[in-house]
Amino acid sequence: MSEVIKLIDGAPTIVDDDWVMLREDAPQHELGAHTIFPFAAMSSDTKAVRAVWISPDDDFEQQIENLLNLDLIAVDFSSFRDGRGYSVATLLRTRYGWRGELRAVGEVLRDQLNYLRRCGFDCFAVSANKDIRDAIKSFSHYSVQYQGSVDNPLPLFRKRRVGST
Repeated sequence: MSEVIKLIDGAPTIVDDDWVMLREDAPQHELGAHTIFPFAAMSSDTKAVRAVWISPDDDFEQQIENLLNLDLIAVDFSSFRDGRGYSVATLLRTRYGWRGELRAVGEVLRDQLNYLRRCGFDCFAVSANKDIRDAIKSFSHYSVQYQGSVDNPLPLFRKRRVGST
């Protein structure tokens, strides 16, 4: 069983991953209750689908009402150079109010994890060829965030120190 990094009460934790991503080219015999279907499956049978993965090219806003009823939405990063997944996450959290699990999948690297969290991701499937125990350490690299974000909308200059007037 593979592992993912999940934010549990805000703390990054390595947990077993009981979800299976169904890629278009994968055999269909592994379908089960914890299958993450491609976004295209939303148009065929929305009742059987509990989780989908979205590529940056998918026009997910057409199916937003159905997406909001799912247990999990994964955003696929086919390349670490493609930042559109950050925008997808921000839209899902801010414009559409998504409160379920939002997972970063695909080419997810250690250096991206803090930025992914700030855009609203709360689960991270680190690239298979990378060490997840090394990747989780990146969350402790940043102790102060100056700008507001999805995970903490208040910018630093708006925060007052305790005891100051």
